Formats: sequence, C-alpha cells, structure tokens
Amino acid sequence: MKQSVVTLDLEGVLVPEIWVAVAERTGIAALRRTTRDEPDYDKLMRFRLVLLKEHGITLSRIQQVIGSLAPLPGAAEFLRTLRDETQVIILSDTFEQFAAPLMRQLDRPTLFCHRLVVENDAIIGYKLRQADQKRQSVKALQSLAYNVIAAGDSFNDTTMLAQADHAFLFRAPETVVSQFPQYPAVTEYAELLTLIRERL
Repeated sequence: MKQSVVTLDLEGVLVPEIWVAVAERTGIAALRRTTRDEPDYDKLMRFRLVLLKEHGITLSRIQQVIGSLAPLPGAAEFLRTLRDETQVIILSDTFEQFAAPLMRQLDRPTLFCHRLVVENDAIIGYKLRQADQKRQSVKALQSLAYNVIAAGDSFNDTTMLAQADHAFLFRAPETVVSQFPQYPAVTEYAELLTLIRERL
C-alpha cells in the first residue's frame, strides 16, 4: 500500500485571505478580489501590483496587516492532528514574505509558495516558483509513489485537485462548488479530517 501525503491550500483553508485583510485595513476595496473570483492568477497579481503602486502600499505595510492575523478557528488543531497521522505539505500561491508570521502560528508546516520582487520596500513584481506549481507538486509526489490527498477552496486549487488521487473542496464559494461538483465539498475541519482519514 502506498504511503500518503496530504496537500492543502493555505488561504481560506487554514488562514484568512491575506488580500481581503489588506483591503479591509487599507480601504482599497478592489484588493478583495482573490483566486475565488479570478481563475487567472497572473492577471490577478498584475491587477494587485497596479493597485499597490497607485496607493503607495508597501511590503512592510502589508506585513503589518499579516502580523495581526491568526489562523482560522480550529485550523491549528486540525493541522496538528493531521500531521500526527500523516505527512502534510501546504501548497499556496502566496509569497514567502507574506506567509512567515502565519507559518509560525501553525508550527511551521512545510510550505511551497512563490516569492515577491521587492525594491525599497515597494513590491514591483513576483517570481512564481513554477507555473501551475500546485499541480506540478502533486505530480512530483505521485512520481515518488505517494498517494496524494488534496484539499482547497479556490479556482487556483482545481488543477491540484484534478491531479490528486483524492480531492476535496473545503469552504469553497458556490461559484467553485457548482463548477466542480466532482469534488466532495465540506465546511468543517472534523468533516475534512474524516474524509482524509478514510483515504490514508
């Protein structure tokens, strides 16, 4: 029997949506747009970078907002329980410079994500670790003979879910659930844990 590994999205699954929090703190409503709304990640990030430049929002300002955030209620306990039972990798389209404070609060799980390009505290670009990195990561794990169980909530998770051996939607918006009915959709950590355990 194959060993299993669980791959989880980060924002919306374990922690709040970072860009939504930044929108609320800065009053820039357009920054509320996330991968739950926009399937094209590059298009979304270009849109965000324009807004940050227009409003003079710096990396340190965003990091201040992130520093005030906490994992979603129940997320840390869920993740601890899951990591006691199997290997877990967080696959996220966030950035190293954003994720660090939240990773500390989650006991530093393994995280694969991207990196921002920063100049004088201004975010001027970003470097993807790899195109479609969530799916590619799952594919790589499968090449190592792992049974991959994946969960996410947004359009940018769906290629990961399609590649995985078993896949679930967690607290996904109706727009995602309705377009991807093949994935069981749950809203509570206990439900997700049960589904994962059944497939380990």
